[in-house]
Amino acid sequence: LAETPQQIRQAYAAEAMASDKAFTPSAKRGENLFRQRFAINDKMPSCTACHTDNPATTGKHVITGKDIKPLAVQANADRFTDPAKVEKWFGRNCKEVVGRACTPGEKADFVAYASEAR
Repeated sequence: LAETPQQIRQAYAAEAMASDKAFTPSAKRGENLFRQRFAINDKMPSCTACHTDNPATTGKHVITGKDIKPLAVQANADRFTDPAKVEKWFGRNCKEVVGRACTPGEKADFVAYASEAR
């Protein structure tokens, strides 16, 4: 059963609130994570390496060359609608780009940003 990006964001926010009662998802923090450069992987130093600077456009995986549908919910209605798929990609991409698992708060922030990006 498909969920909405808002439901997925709220699930991550609820997880984050378990350790920080004042947590509120922030699209600005999500954008900062999206644009931040990490020193862990030379080929994929940031999300923008594959997803481009504009999350509303089609990206391309820097290693495989495979097209990646836009991250922005406005440009890709299927984005952030399958919790298992969302968690799978956060797991893979956070480890490859950030160098660690992303926190529930970071995930909530990222979904907030992708939901507002145009």
